[in-house]
Amino acid sequence: MASMKSDYLNSVKKQFEMYKVLGEKAMAQVPDDKLFWQYNEYSNSIATIVKHITGNMLSRWTDFLTTDGEKEWRHREAEFDNDIKSRAELMAIWDKGWACLFTAIDQLTDNDLERIIYIRNTGHTVTEAINRQLAHYPYHIGQIVFVAKMICGDSWVSLSIPRGDSQKYNEEKFAKPKHKEHYADEYLKDKDSKI
Repeated sequence: MASMKSDYLNSVKKQFEMYKVLGEKAMAQVPDDKLFWQYNEYSNSIATIVKHITGNMLSRWTDFLTTDGEKEWRHREAEFDNDIKSRAELMAIWDKGWACLFTAIDQLTDNDLERIIYIRNTGHTVTEAINRQLAHYPYHIGQIVFVAKMICGDSWVSLSIPRGDSQKYNEEKFAKPKHKEHYADEYLKDKDSKI
């Protein structure tokens, strides 16, 4: 039987995986050239948001347990330059960040969760540091989804329960017997299911 801590690490990983898929499903709906569109000069394109998330991931999760999460080699301001040139380049950057995150999480054990790590010289337990990132990345993925919806307009395919389908969705859920599973399991098993 898994410990509460192991359950936490498994849950965290599934939540990160779910948000990765959510971002990918949003970006897949956007025409290639629109990945670089900015609402105005003060806003970020989808590509820029991806670049920032990746910069954060590489900094935070590289040598996660042994070095400060804000690496000396990180150039955060450059993450907001809208200079990615293609969807292929964008997705390679995206995948690199997520690979770094999942590699670090896969190496963690229950005994690591109370260890202290530092982000900009501020101590966090490993659990606190994970929770910090689990709030940060969905915040930006929500931005990706919002920008994608603006770009797609009427062609947007909902990534959640579409308007008008809430009652039907709930009826289907309540028609099943009570059971225990992680809420992301269904979504990760069937990429077309609703969140």
